[in-house]
Amino acid sequence: MHTCGRLMVLLLACAEDLECVPGFQQKVFYIEQPFEFTEDQAVLNLEFDDCKGNNKLNFEVSNPDFKVEHDGSLVALKNVSEVGRALFVHARSEHAEDMAEILIVGANEKHGALKEIFKIEGNLGIPRQKRAILATPILIPENQRPPFPRSVGKVISSEGTEGAKFRLSGKGVDQDPKGIFRINEISGDVSVTRTLDREAIANYELEVEVIDISGKTIDGPVRLDISVIDQNDNRPMFKEGPYIGHVMEGSPTGTTVMRMTAFDADDSSTDNALLRYNILKQTPTKPSPNMFYIDPEKGDIVTVVSPVLLDRETMETPKYELVIEAKDMGGLDVGLTGTATATILIDDKNDHPPEFTKKEFQATVKEGVTGVIVNLTVGDQDDPATGAWRAVYTIINGNPAQSFEIHTNPQTNEGMLSVVKPLDYEISAFHTLLIKVENEDPLIPDITYGPSSTATVQITVEDVNEGPVFHPNPMRVTKQENIPVGSVVLTVNATDPDTLQHQTIRYSVYKDPAGWLEINPTNGTIGTTAILDRESPYVQNNVYTALFLAIDSGNPPATGTGTLHITLEDVNDNVPSLYPTLAKVCDDAKDLRVVVLGASDKDLHPNTDPFKFELSKQSGPEKLWRITKLNNTHAQVILLQNLKKANYNIPISVTDSGKPPLTNTTELKLQVCSCKKSKMDCSATDALHISMTLILLSLFSLLCKSFPEL
Repeated sequence: MHTCGRLMVLLLACAEDLECVPGFQQKVFYIEQPFEFTEDQAVLNLEFDDCKGNNKLNFEVSNPDFKVEHDGSLVALKNVSEVGRALFVHARSEHAEDMAEILIVGANEKHGALKEIFKIEGNLGIPRQKRAILATPILIPENQRPPFPRSVGKVISSEGTEGAKFRLSGKGVDQDPKGIFRINEISGDVSVTRTLDREAIANYELEVEVIDISGKTIDGPVRLDISVIDQNDNRPMFKEGPYIGHVMEGSPTGTTVMRMTAFDADDSSTDNALLRYNILKQTPTKPSPNMFYIDPEKGDIVTVVSPVLLDRETMETPKYELVIEAKDMGGLDVGLTGTATATILIDDKNDHPPEFTKKEFQATVKEGVTGVIVNLTVGDQDDPATGAWRAVYTIINGNPAQSFEIHTNPQTNEGMLSVVKPLDYEISAFHTLLIKVENEDPLIPDITYGPSSTATVQITVEDVNEGPVFHPNPMRVTKQENIPVGSVVLTVNATDPDTLQHQTIRYSVYKDPAGWLEINPTNGTIGTTAILDRESPYVQNNVYTALFLAIDSGNPPATGTGTLHITLEDVNDNVPSLYPTLAKVCDDAKDLRVVVLGASDKDLHPNTDPFKFELSKQSGPEKLWRITKLNNTHAQVILLQNLKKANYNIPISVTDSGKPPLTNTTELKLQVCSCKKSKMDCSATDALHISMTLILLSLFSLLCKSFPEL
């Protein structure tokens, strides 16, 4: 084969060995980045051939600052210093269209990139391919219109084996998504079968090989790279909304408020995704239609008005809405746009102190009354939703007894002045308070609280006919119970607080639960009308409580209430009681301990235990029971022998330890029952009552003494 047949199509083409391939004869160019592309100066020459005369040939350049002349020269329309990393030239004629890529690199990058494509053979500088298959990269614009299939490139083999054919494989051919690309087995023409979307798949890495008739690989596989060339088919989108920014009022010009960032799905290395930002509309337009500026490249929104105009209190509204536009293609008119709304809130700072609406407030309150007496009003131009508006009130003078307090009404911001300790007209009929108001948040350094932030409150106390007051209250006295009726308990003392009014006081009983007391209406002497009983249910914990009234002679009269606590001392006036009074025992019982008796006394120690237990004198031929003391309050009755089934009454006396002691005799009823199979039968129908026997014996003894002849 001729030597030139082995050279890459990108540099040499030998017409005698290669047939015409429609499209750019060189698809990839590397040029070194100059300091500046000069206007009307040719950058390089592009060669396009549709193999049919290039009728109606037209070129389009991705960067509008460049154009391609009819002879294929790429020239700059103006002096350009920055064009990005690549330019794309799209050529279209009646019979073919193709895309060329111009990569703009530095000197070192260019050398390395070329070495990736070419291998230098010897010192001749003649590039030679290592394999017999020549598969140059293919660039295909996205969004191509039908008809399909459409030829996009060609693979060449220097091998001339008879019956050899090309085979293409990889993602987009025989792997999902299948069937996008195919190759002419004989000619090596590569074609695309449908429209491509770079945002879905930007690059395809295929493999091409030469096989014989049996399918055996003769040469390859060789990698075939297909790149989808981006078109500007995606609008910029703002995805991170809502966009809300804050700036403090009075901020210096140039203060950054927020950043707006849009996203463009197109190729970020091209102008298709090169975004520029702009403010389309500001609402409201006062005090200036241009309150803010947006950095076209970064998207930073900054203030551009003076701090004086950025005054929240003088604005129509503290909220501004900006319609922000993001445009690709570097902001050129041909670029696609997307918009979003940025909301900017002017935050309040405490640059206005609160001021009272008047210098002096008046209030009137009756003595003895508590609660709110006056609301103090203030004005503040700051934001009501902040601590720069909320007021804090302080009483700075005129409140030595802490009789007044002031609190802020959270809804109205008014100061609610209250009386917390009842005022006394007789002590002071007038009060003057000095009150200051501040904000929760501190004022900014240039602002101070002035005279309008303090006010005076004049309070007039009205006289009220107050009820007499007992001294002391409650009153306490100790008396012995059972003192004689008519005894003096106490003389009470009540005074009238209305010292400026000369009034008399009368006394009366208000509550006397047991009806034991009376009071002299004139001098307040309390006496007894009945016996005081410490054991009465009206006495709690030895204390009897009664209430008395002191009534002045005012119109209408006022009343005061006094409480009297009488502590009653105990005397021995209650006999002890015995319990239980009934006991049962079996007639054949082995344990003759019948019952344990207890004694109680309503009196207090020492008028109670230790108790003395005794049996009344037993009559008859023999003793049937005895009583044994167990402790100070209990004793045990014991049978001396088993008794027949019957009911017995046993008189027992109990004596307390008082001085003098008191004795009580109680009959203990003892039932002797028959017991069989754990059942007790206490019916006494066939039994003699022991007390009746004792009575008959006593009568017989008396008769014998009276009539000895019997």
